[in-house]
Amino acid sequence: MGNDTDVIAALATAPGRGGIGIVRVSGRNLGPMLEQLVGKITPPRQAYYSEFRDGMGGVVDQGLSLFFPAPKSFTGEDVVELHGHGGPVVMDALLARVVELGARLARPGEFSERAFLNGKLDLAQAEGIADLIAADSDQAARNALRTLQGAFSQRIHSLTEDLVRLRVYVEAAIDFPEEDIDFLSEGRVAESLDNLVQKLDSLVADAGQGVLLQEGMTVVIAGRPNAGKSSLLNRLSGRDSAIVTSIPGTTRDLLRERIDIDGMPLHIVDTAGLRESADEVEQEGMRRAWEEISRADRVLFMVDSSESRGVIAEQIWPEFFARLPEHQHLTFLLNKIDISGLPAGRDINLGGVTKENKTYPVLRLSATTGAGFDDLREHLAECMGYRGTTEGLFTARRRHLDALTNTQRVLRDAAEQLRTSGQGELLAADLLQAQRLVGQITGEFTNDDLLGEIFSTFCVGK
Repeated sequence: MGNDTDVIAALATAPGRGGIGIVRVSGRNLGPMLEQLVGKITPPRQAYYSEFRDGMGGVVDQGLSLFFPAPKSFTGEDVVELHGHGGPVVMDALLARVVELGARLARPGEFSERAFLNGKLDLAQAEGIADLIAADSDQAARNALRTLQGAFSQRIHSLTEDLVRLRVYVEAAIDFPEEDIDFLSEGRVAESLDNLVQKLDSLVADAGQGVLLQEGMTVVIAGRPNAGKSSLLNRLSGRDSAIVTSIPGTTRDLLRERIDIDGMPLHIVDTAGLRESADEVEQEGMRRAWEEISRADRVLFMVDSSESRGVIAEQIWPEFFARLPEHQHLTFLLNKIDISGLPAGRDINLGGVTKENKTYPVLRLSATTGAGFDDLREHLAECMGYRGTTEGLFTARRRHLDALTNTQRVLRDAAEQLRTSGQGELLAADLLQAQRLVGQITGEFTNDDLLGEIFSTFCVGK
């Protein structure tokens, strides 16, 4: 973390050549610097045509200067923007002049960091800025804007207020026993706690979809050689990304493609076929395949229905279930129905595919003709939590979801403890822990290391 009393400066537009380039400066008492740059302190929040001058009074460039006095600025400090011609030489000269007048070059994300530290926006909103800049679809941009505008933060603040209100009541019962508040017999605490859990469950569901909207869902295609995995990748991506032949084991390395389903990004990974092999290259391909399977949000296990006649168990590699991570979400795809003659669609006959009383969805399709692919896309959208509309949703990050799921665990433990022991001191401690976990999202409870990690991913000049 840098010294927040420094004057900082950076190029706020993308590097390279353009019609306009912007140098942004933030710090305390920038009036004298502005006066040396353009000859006067310009009116607040008005674009002022200026000549930008060097230390000898010569003109470096001409354009617009804007002055945003504190606290009515993005960072909460004085902010100056110089809008000049967007050539690298001109921008470097302007930036050098600002540094000559006492500024230092800003770190990535330092302007947004100062906005957070000065109370202009919370941490979730600051991350919304980075998400908006990085958005690569209309839907992602709309949701990131909602986060920046505070849609996510408002729900976090509402949850925090409920936690604080319940903590106050419980701690009052502990600290003032003469008032004879029996919060157990009243049932008020248990009811409030249940309402908190329900409110949190809804927020976790929306945040989970927010993470998928921001980061996407990783889907790994697995199965035996020549089951049609590469054909599936090509069909989903809409182009010939992978080599397809009748020779088993064509894919040795990982192939990746990104697709969108209803505005939500999917990261598709094609892997080497799983089988017994003495070939070192193929063994390495399978090792990488298993690494991807362990990290995937969902695995699509492909079966050649022309050989199995729809009996999935015959096509499963014997070690597959033994090595499949316990948490892994799995879908079976019966491919090559154009050869086997099976109808396209979802299959309710699981063909013996069970594990520890779990059943897995099965879809029948043809990667060659495209039959059954509408059902597959619908299934993947359902796996991502798609609800037919993304109106009102926001972007979220894994750290937000981790904090919320940890809060779920704490509150459920608190509810169980209340039912079994009824100890107010333990309940109050759980509520405080939950409040701290939720506060990590907006930055109410955080540390410098976390802030440094978050803002280091931002653009320089933002």
